[in-house]
Amino acid sequence: MKASDRGCPNPVEEPMTPSDFNAFCRSLPHTTHVVQWGGADVWKVGGKMFATMWAGDDPYAGITFKASPMSYELLRTEPGLRPAPYLASRGLKWIQRVSDESMSDDDLRLYLKHSYDLVFAGLPRKTRIALGGADAVVSRPSASRRGPASGRGTRRG
Repeated sequence: MKASDRGCPNPVEEPMTPSDFNAFCRSLPHTTHVVQWGGADVWKVGGKMFATMWAGDDPYAGITFKASPMSYELLRTEPGLRPAPYLASRGLKWIQRVSDESMSDDDLRLYLKHSYDLVFAGLPRKTRIALGGADAVVSRPSASRRGPASGRGTRRG
């Protein structure tokens, strides 16, 4: 159902099409596309998945993306969103948008970009550097900001 059919004052556009989804993911640096799992568009960076889309009448139809722990908790119960089948059941923080009830395409693009950033940041340093050069190094908190619980920089004795 379109937002305009629900009487929303600011109608939301039709849900993102496979062409729109693929064009957006293709626009992100160093991405690769494969079709797997019976026809899903799967987008990866550094060989690691950051977004998928199953289209049509498939029970898994929707757009799936990785979320931060906080985003996952906020989004998982929103209308039109759900923990991603298979991925979330294994303890992974992935969300699937199945309709545009509570997330516009503009917001979806932000979450897709964030998913890309999360996956990119989790790549090995060597892979990040190979993909994006020296400025692709993800900064890590210094030992002093990690606190004493990390066990780093403390002397035992």
